[in-house]
Amino acid sequence: MLLGLGELAAVRVRVERAGYDLLPANRELAGAEVELVELSARETRLKNALERVGEEYDFILIDCPPSLSLLTVNGLTAAQRVVIPMQCEYYALEGLSDLVATIKRVRANLNPQLDIAGLLRTMYDPRNTLSLQVSQQLEQHFGDKVYRTLVPRNVRLAEAPSYGVPAVLWDGASKGAQAYLALAAEILAQGRAA
Repeated sequence: MLLGLGELAAVRVRVERAGYDLLPANRELAGAEVELVELSARETRLKNALERVGEEYDFILIDCPPSLSLLTVNGLTAAQRVVIPMQCEYYALEGLSDLVATIKRVRANLNPQLDIAGLLRTMYDPRNTLSLQVSQQLEQHFGDKVYRTLVPRNVRLAEAPSYGVPAVLWDGASKGAQAYLALAAEILAQGRAA
């Protein structure tokens, strides 16, 4: 649970097959937002918990909910860089401006190191004119902050969660899994250049 991460070792799950640790969400996370409201330093709870284990990892990835909630603010406060997944659809563009504004506020008030690492275009379908238009708008507005990698619409990506397996292990040869591997290589290269 977000509030009790002092017991990190008790909630960490080692995924031997993939070689990483995972802190899975559970039912208690649904109530964490309500509990956070009344706590002091509520925006830095995750950051403080992760600082205790940060030396153990090369990377810590924080998957935030798509809402702009206290859980998301905790994730942004704990992060150094943000990867923004963007569906290549019109309504996703509307939410992007709110997210960018939130990132700027978090940078100004809670985490001056926070930066946008890049925007990842997902559910991309080159046969769809809207996908092409949204992709072009992102490139025009964000320039080199848009990853070259495009994650296509892919049935195998959608199937993986129902089997409790990461997409790259479910069907590593699928176009979706290959796209995420390409993204990982792009992020690693970006990190080395920074």
